[in-house]
Amino acid sequence: MARLNPTRINLINLKKRVAVARKGHGILKRKREVLVLEFLKMLKQSGESRARLNELVQDSYKMVKTASTYVGNFELEEVALRAKEAKPVSIRVKNIMGVRIPKIEKVGQEVAADPLFFSSSLAVDDINDTFRQATDSIIEIAQREQGLKRLVLEIDKTKRRVNALDYKVIPGMRAQQRYIRMRLEEIDRDTFSALKHVKKRIAKSSQEGGA
Repeated sequence: MARLNPTRINLINLKKRVAVARKGHGILKRKREVLVLEFLKMLKQSGESRARLNELVQDSYKMVKTASTYVGNFELEEVALRAKEAKPVSIRVKNIMGVRIPKIEKVGQEVAADPLFFSSSLAVDDINDTFRQATDSIIEIAQREQGLKRLVLEIDKTKRRVNALDYKVIPGMRAQQRYIRMRLEEIDRDTFSALKHVKKRIAKSSQEGGA
């Protein structure tokens, strides 16, 4: 920080800047706390979603094995070929303390399954339902983990700003304040001494003139 001229105006301006910096410091600390709480909540939800996804995938492959036993691999392959592609998704954003968190959703409404997709075995239909649930879970996890990444970046950026105010900006301005106060006091003392000296000379000159 460049050293300011030791003037009373600069001292007043520094006081105002320190007050603004302290207010901003408080706001940033509260923002960091809110972001950390949101991060922890989303992290817990993401862990639960991942555990659920693992269960769904395991159940799905168990169902595939069971259906293969009942209807054979050939019919399973036929069903897989007739299966529709996954629905597209849309991405919107929501704002959390200035952080744009993605919100991922399927486009459109769920429609009834194609009649050709139905099988004579309920096990095959169960496979479809379980994999659809797994797809929904993957979308949910993707949304949360993108949000977690953005929250981590914002928390780190906010932390660096708080630290900069704590250890550099505010201490630097206070050091400037101390320097200006010290210089103003020195100037006042020098001015007072000079005035006393001038006063003595004037008094001495008056005495000599009267003599």
